[in-house]
Amino acid sequence: MKKIRAAITGINAWVPDYVLTNQEIETMVDTNDEWITSRTGIKERRILKGEDQGTSVIGINAVKGLLAKTNTKAEDIDLIICATTTPDMQFPATGNLIADGVGAKNAFSYDLQAACSGFLYALTTGSQFIETGKYKKVIVVGADKMSSIIDYTDRATCIIFGDGGGAVLLEPTTEEFGIMDTIMKSDGSGAPYLHMKAGGSRRPATAETVAARQHYVYQEGSAVFKFAVTNMADVSAEIMERNNLQADDVAWLVPHQANKRIIDATANRMGVGEDKVMLNIHKFGNTTSGTIPLCLWEYEKQLKKGDNLILAAFGGGFTWGSIYVKWAYDPK
Repeated sequence: MKKIRAAITGINAWVPDYVLTNQEIETMVDTNDEWITSRTGIKERRILKGEDQGTSVIGINAVKGLLAKTNTKAEDIDLIICATTTPDMQFPATGNLIADGVGAKNAFSYDLQAACSGFLYALTTGSQFIETGKYKKVIVVGADKMSSIIDYTDRATCIIFGDGGGAVLLEPTTEEFGIMDTIMKSDGSGAPYLHMKAGGSRRPATAETVAARQHYVYQEGSAVFKFAVTNMADVSAEIMERNNLQADDVAWLVPHQANKRIIDATANRMGVGEDKVMLNIHKFGNTTSGTIPLCLWEYEKQLKKGDNLILAAFGGGFTWGSIYVKWAYDPK
């Protein structure tokens, strides 16, 4: 019996309309466009505005579009996994809200939290449900409303993050396409360098924690940069070596869009030229769980059946990983 693999059979994404440019950020904190661009590669990012607008809005829009693109009925979806760091609420899961919002009445759903590596963790998890033969249609969402946890008086973090996300449909195949291999890693000793100080069970919200601005992203940039450059590059090289892939065999590197310098370091470690690197950090910034599906969505028309893709990410936790995907369909 042939091995069942999980193939990506569709991709869709969604970003809010509001564009927050470097020029606007210049009016908020002591920084400038040249400084931001030279250090991060970011020119603008999208922001979800409006009352009661949570991450589920991003996910629902992405999944509705995905269902339409792939001619898939919502009631045929077996499972929805939502990778997010910014759930609408502590509970219920944002995945539950997305499933309800798109009419996926027969799906079970849940959230997965691995910071910027969340989409890769969720894609790895979703693929297992397909490979066992238990489910036929699994949707993996990566979405975040990072503006909800960003301090716009902190110039170290407010320049980096944006809102947005995307979703993929996974279906079974016995051909040599789909999720070919995954490597996922984590190291909790990295928590002090990138975290949110309050709002969880260790330090629940109080008037004091709010006044102390402890409900925003805290990052020690230089430490995170060093870990990210090393680990994201190493795991990408490792998955290539494990699957006997040379640089010429790789059609695309699909990196988490955290920082242009980290992306360049990963590409250099793999021996992959800039022409093979998916890049949209200049338009969307770091959307955490949303960056990789946003890249796949933007580059979908350039992807060909059989293309070898290396997906790579690094995030708070620390979490990091890489996935080898053999693309399963030609441009539509």
